[in-house]
Amino acid sequence: MRNKNKLGQEEMVGFALILIIVAIIMLVFLGFSLRSPEKETVESYEVESFIQSFLLYTTECESNIEKLPIQKLIFSCYAKEQCLDGKDSCEVLETEMNNILEKSWIINEDSPVKGYELSIETERNESILDLRKGNITANSKGDSQPLPRSGVLTNVRFKAFY
Repeated sequence: MRNKNKLGQEEMVGFALILIIVAIIMLVFLGFSLRSPEKETVESYEVESFIQSFLLYTTECESNIEKLPIQKLIFSCYAKEQCLDGKDSCEVLETEMNNILEKSWIINEDSPVKGYELSIETERNESILDLRKGNITANSKGDSQPLPRSGVLTNVRFKAFY
């Protein structure tokens, strides 16, 4: 009878070990499946928010009463005006936008963003600014913002490629 009890106890211990091993394996798989995957695409709300925010960014270009935000600097560039310090408003606009884009949309092998393009044009197809960087792929998210002023409609278009 003792041998029979020992065999039963050994089988119970073996069965418990198998259950523990299976539970550990299931926990590992569950951990991998619950991890959030890395961001692979650009969301459209990110592009919309980016355009809205950079239009309000204050630049170093000063007019008579204030430092101009990007939106007013676009109109100043279109009118071929200069800043109070004598700098060309179009040069300041290009420099500021390059800085903003470089810091906001990092392009490298590991990032989801592979390239971007920004264009600012009037309704008459006159180009005010055209910036591109990185690879232009088939996958993109973009948005545009119309800026009406003095009878001339200006469109700001931005596309991020992923």
